[in-house]
Amino acid sequence: MTDLRTGLSNREALVAILVALLVGVLASLALRSPTPRQPRGDEGSAGSASSEQQHRWRLPVAFGTNLPALGDNALYVAEQIGNASGGSLSVEVFEPGELVPAFSITDAVRDGKVEAGYTWLGYDQGKLPWSSLFGAVPFGMEPWEYTAWWYQGGGQELAQELYADWGIHVLLCGIIGPETAGWFREPLESLDDVEGLKIRFAGLGGIVMQRVGASITMLPGGEIFQALEKGAIDATEYSMPAIDQRLGFDRVARFNYFPGWHQPFTAFHLAVDPRSWQALSPTQRAVVETTCTAGVTRNLAHGEAIQGAVIAASNGKGIHVMTLPDEILKELRRVAGEVLEEQAASDASFRRVLESQRAFSRDYRHWKNVGYLPRDF
Repeated sequence: MTDLRTGLSNREALVAILVALLVGVLASLALRSPTPRQPRGDEGSAGSASSEQQHRWRLPVAFGTNLPALGDNALYVAEQIGNASGGSLSVEVFEPGELVPAFSITDAVRDGKVEAGYTWLGYDQGKLPWSSLFGAVPFGMEPWEYTAWWYQGGGQELAQELYADWGIHVLLCGIIGPETAGWFREPLESLDDVEGLKIRFAGLGGIVMQRVGASITMLPGGEIFQALEKGAIDATEYSMPAIDQRLGFDRVARFNYFPGWHQPFTAFHLAVDPRSWQALSPTQRAVVETTCTAGVTRNLAHGEAIQGAVIAASNGKGIHVMTLPDEILKELRRVAGEVLEEQAASDASFRRVLESQRAFSRDYRHWKNVGYLPRDF
């Protein structure tokens, strides 16, 4: 009996020792095991927020952010860049004139005074004649055709090549549809009515209007109403009806003409200092590019959505919504063709951009002419 009890005690002790060893091994493995992994999406955003270098961009804009479609898209872009980057890239928007004059944004970017700017490239026309072609072209592309050329027809590569030589990286970041042809105090029956008219006009369309006898001046949006009210100018063009009426042009000039022959599209670009661009990580650059592409889509949709109600209410406000007579449009188109050819003959880069756009439009026309319902259907 004593030997049996001793044997049982020894077996019990051995089992106890083995259990203790097993518990120790399991505890050791538990300590070495990694913490449970988060889902890939959460892990990626948490990792980028903590590991990305922080950047802050100052973003002067050419248009007041209180203006629908024309100006408020810059706010959307700035906010979404901050959100999508997890806060590693913050963008602070500055209204026209707060940091730099509205017409000098690309100069400020090029000189390193700001990291980026949101502007209409046509304001560079005086020093870079080809720049207007990226902003608006008289009797040129409609908005969706321009974006097709930009993204798929070589427009982006051409713009970035030309602006790189000038010390700027550009991204298409917004676009809206046609402007009005202008706000006038008196009706236009022929181009004789334009002779000697003092009018605010921008871009290549301004050269055309000057060629047909108008006296052209350039003013930023915030100064137009006062000039119109005081008689410093007789008429003006600026943007789409919802924007123009927000600025009060209809209170002085009651004849609003269409179509916007001089700007069938109006494109807005993010101009970035190349040093600021290269300082970003690949992820941050992708955030900016993707956000700008979203800005283009949203901006076009917003601009298109808000014009109809404004035009419908115009008659009740005593505004005359008018269509330019065919003979005026035909003559403007003829003169616009001359201006484009002259600019192309005098500037090789202008010619490259114009030929690229025209080649794309020739191919696109095969689809455009058969794919869409006729406008008078």
